[in-house]
Amino acid sequence: MEDTSSELRLFLQGMCCDYLLFRHLDEGVPPEAIRIRQEVALGGGAFADIEVRAGQAPPYFVEVDTGYSRERLLQSIRRKYGKPVPATDGAARVVVATDGHALSDRTAVERLLREALRPGLALEIWDEHHLLRLLGGRFGIALDALGEDDLLALRNAVDHVKGVHAFGEGFQNDPLQAALLWHLAFWRVRRLREAGRSLPRSILPPGLCRDVVVLMADLCSYSSYVRDTRDEAVSRHSLTSFASRTRHRIVNDSGMLYQFLGDSVVGLFGVPEASPGYLEQAVACARGLLDIGASVATEWQRQLDQIQPAAGVHVSITLGDLQVLSLRPLSRTHMGVIGDSINLAHRLNTVAACDEIVVSNTFYQRLPDTLRAESLELPPVEAKNIGRIRAWKLARNHARGPHDRL
Repeated sequence: MEDTSSELRLFLQGMCCDYLLFRHLDEGVPPEAIRIRQEVALGGGAFADIEVRAGQAPPYFVEVDTGYSRERLLQSIRRKYGKPVPATDGAARVVVATDGHALSDRTAVERLLREALRPGLALEIWDEHHLLRLLGGRFGIALDALGEDDLLALRNAVDHVKGVHAFGEGFQNDPLQAALLWHLAFWRVRRLREAGRSLPRSILPPGLCRDVVVLMADLCSYSSYVRDTRDEAVSRHSLTSFASRTRHRIVNDSGMLYQFLGDSVVGLFGVPEASPGYLEQAVACARGLLDIGASVATEWQRQLDQIQPAAGVHVSITLGDLQVLSLRPLSRTHMGVIGDSINLAHRLNTVAACDEIVVSNTFYQRLPDTLRAESLELPPVEAKNIGRIRAWKLARNHARGPHDRL
């Protein structure tokens, strides 16, 4: 039952992120000014399910707590938002999405939730029926329950709305369109089309891409976690959580999801073309992936007897030219990349300790002074088949930069 509840919460988190993004787009906020993050570190081992920053409005948080008992719900909200912490400074409210498990006495629960929040944070409750009305109304589907068939129909409806936004009313969800919407944010596909790449085949063509950022994140001590996990469903759910949340972060930071390699994810920034500030966006994304990795590992550890040696991810970033190529003749659906920076990212990933970001010297030299000032040069890295490499470790956290404040 808990496995089912966990998967439902993960699914609804993604759906809420999609709904909130479209809601702010409907308000006229440009997509580049909307930042919707999952698993944002609040301190003390607590993570917000969703943080939303849209334009100049105050940020707010969303907690998806379906399936929670009243006691568990109150404990979670109190632990995350009961005390002032820097991560919630300036926030306007906390939205709590929950269901009948916790709202049997709604008046009493709402009063207790308000008391659990620190001063200055307002409370908004989305019960199951309200949540279904919000999602169904925006995506054009009638929803009566949270059954699997209903949720799969909802996902199809969301994917269709994204496709129409990206490709227009002629969206057919053919294999190429579906592949592009997997690798890139739907709003970025639209931006690329508006900038002149009008045909789907022109969005990601074969060719040389200059100065591409390669970002790689790899779960720490993955083999140890799997070895000590008695229930295989826990391992599967943990990897699904990692994949779902890291993909969301990469594509919505204007990156391209390249691929998953077991417990690793690889994102590219600057493909098919670079957007302003894309190096800083890659750094912000890397720091977000550290939070996601720590959150996934923390939840995984809660379900194990053995204490694991590490919790989080190793992250590496490199910069270089990449060749984009078709993986079968004339294809634009199955595409790959090759380049020295991919191999270097693999090497530097093994150098990064858990919860660290290690970057190549070429990438470091292109960063603004504010980010370089927070970096520490590492001893030369002996990289097999490459040579001795100069590399830097970036600071774990920093004051929010312009991309995070949006």
